[in-house]
Amino acid sequence: MSDKLTLDLSKKLNVLISLALRSLTDDREFNVKGKKKRGVGEQARYLANMGLEATDIAQILGAPLASVRTLLTPSQRK
Repeated sequence: MSDKLTLDLSKKLNVLISLALRSLTDDREFNVKGKKKRGVGEQARYLANMGLEATDIAQILGAPLASVRTLLTPSQRK
């Protein structure tokens, strides 16, 4: 029961963080399809430096998990 509660709280906090980031970056469109989101790399690294896991960062930024992991490991892209 505790794990389910923790997962629910995590999802809700991720939504709030996501909305706050969009507000701070003046992102007015929530359904941007087909367009590359600008600044995702910087935001991903910032959130990672704050101690968030890649799965949470992907949910917050609305980016694919594989992309976030790639952004967080630039030395492997060479």
